[in-house]
Amino acid sequence: IVAIDIFTGKKLEDLCPTSHNLEVPFVTKTEYQVIDVSADGEVSLLKEDGSTKDDLNLPTIVKSGAAEPTEDDKKCAAEMEKAMADGKTVHAIVQAACGEEKIIGHKITD
Repeated sequence: IVAIDIFTGKKLEDLCPTSHNLEVPFVTKTEYQVIDVSADGEVSLLKEDGSTKDDLNLPTIVKSGAAEPTEDDKKCAAEMEKAMADGKTVHAIVQAACGEEKIIGHKITD
């Protein structure tokens, strides 16, 4: 089985007999309004219930040992930072699966 990691873009392979079952991850995408992007890349998001979510970074900030950010990650982070600096409303699209979360996209409105 060949797959692409949904967080890093790395191509992965696994050998498994056809008689075995495989686990399939439950993937969710959620949209949050961006409140602030700090100088070190930490992102503050507004949840639907009015509370904040402060445990995510821009897509260009990777964990140690993880793959380098993709061109899409770099483009997304740069556009988000520019839009926030210009005073526009930014919504981050967050993908979650297997206990991990990552900003994978954004929407900008005036």
